[in-house]
Amino acid sequence: MLEQLVKEIRAGGTLETGDLAARLGTTPQLIEVMLEHLQRTGLIQAYVRCNDGCQGCSLQDACKKPAPGTIRLWQTKGES
Repeated sequence: MLEQLVKEIRAGGTLETGDLAARLGTTPQLIEVMLEHLQRTGLIQAYVRCNDGCQGCSLQDACKKPAPGTIRLWQTKGES
């Protein structure tokens, strides 16, 4: 299931933990645990919201969601 989660992340787009859970046939809580595990092992890294604006950033739509700090964005290591 971890491999499938990494594939979903690599495919890109905006994915909510509930959507990922439904796609993988599990719970949002398990998705959160797997994301934390993948980050600890270095397979994925979290994006940090930038302070200098979003001009040209491919993630600007996801960052503009309401309630900053309530979303997390992930990428597989080596992506930019």
